[in-house]
Amino acid sequence: MSAAETAVPESPAAPRPAHRDANVLRWLAAHTASLIGDSVYFVALAWSAQKVAGPAEVGLVMAAGAFPRALLMLGGGVAADRFGVRRIVLGSDAVRCVLILAVAAGVAVTAPAVWILVALALAFGAVDALFVPAVGALPPRITTPDQLARVTGMRTLSMRVSQISGPPLGGLAMGLGGAPAAFAVAGVLFALSLPLLLTVRLRPLDVPGPDDVCDEVAASATRSAWQDLLGGLRYLRRHPLIGPLIAVIAISELGLTGTLNVGMILLNGERGWGPSGYGWIISGFGAGATAGAILLTLAGRLPRAGLTLAGTLLVGCAGAAAIAWVPTLPLAVAVALATGLAMGVCGTLGNALVQTAADPAYLGRVTSVVMLTSVGLAPMSYPAVGAAIGAWGAAPVFVGCGVFGSVGVVVTLACGTVRKAELPGSRPRPSKA
Repeated sequence: MSAAETAVPESPAAPRPAHRDANVLRWLAAHTASLIGDSVYFVALAWSAQKVAGPAEVGLVMAAGAFPRALLMLGGGVAADRFGVRRIVLGSDAVRCVLILAVAAGVAVTAPAVWILVALALAFGAVDALFVPAVGALPPRITTPDQLARVTGMRTLSMRVSQISGPPLGGLAMGLGGAPAAFAVAGVLFALSLPLLLTVRLRPLDVPGPDDVCDEVAASATRSAWQDLLGGLRYLRRHPLIGPLIAVIAISELGLTGTLNVGMILLNGERGWGPSGYGWIISGFGAGATAGAILLTLAGRLPRAGLTLAGTLLVGCAGAAAIAWVPTLPLAVAVALATGLAMGVCGTLGNALVQTAADPAYLGRVTSVVMLTSVGLAPMSYPAVGAAIGAWGAAPVFVGCGVFGSVGVVVTLACGTVRKAELPGSRPRPSKA
């Protein structure tokens, strides 16, 4: 962690709520631009592959970026802790920008061959393995602990905006100017995020033992990256709150993500609700998750965070199991809305609790493990869910996945540290002299 990164202007005497803090809003704008750029990039990559390759090659192109992202994600967390989140975020975002704009220029003069698209996906996935843990570790550096739930809710809203606006923007660019235009739009969005990130001020975290943190940062200079990685994993294993919380997150992701992504498509086919029905159900999930993010953004915190986490996860698991049994599309949409709301609150609370409890010297490595459970491990359940539904039908598999996800509820309630976990309370404003 560089000295320049920790030397920031003094915090204002009366801190503002995160959703009214200009520094947080600059970060949010940069993060949103970057996420929309990600969505446009994936649309450009998919459609470019579809135009020049068969179905098997399209699958290869789309899967290529996932391998380096999953393999290198933990290393990205080590890099963020060793070299500082600002340096890694800015550097990796700049590389993504240059990479995408270079490909846009290349495919403007020649047809995008499959090998070019595979190479692009591999390179983008490798850089993403640096960017994702570092950008995920930024929230505790731009706000106070009592505002982390708000910032996490704002981050979820940013993700929803990108999921809604990114694909249509990418499709529009493909329709007007083909692959070069779509890749160029993605590159411009990455370029837009860079000056906004440069203006974001980072603050030192409030920790009970700053000397210990400084000692850890100084000691990392004499250790290898492998030793740092092992040290981070030992830290997670021994932490009374973060270790069990990551286990809960991993269980819920493995149990529910495949069901709500792959399984929902197959369930929709069984029921004959058609593409519009699938769209309504997915919109219900999205609207519920967005409402949950807005709730935490405005409220700032919820009391008894550990118990609330368990309760909302239980509702989400019950909703995922029940949606396969509802007889009509409107009722399925209503169940999806409630499930999305519960999982939106649950996910936001879980991430806020992890980031609040993490020692700043380990924040990048902690974030990399959390992200690995969602972008690395969770997709591994997709083939299993598809095969199970093909063998037994949708309803039993949805129930089984809901039961598996509810193991996370058991872990939460059985672990006293997680069950009693609380988010930091709001700080009193100093009285005027």
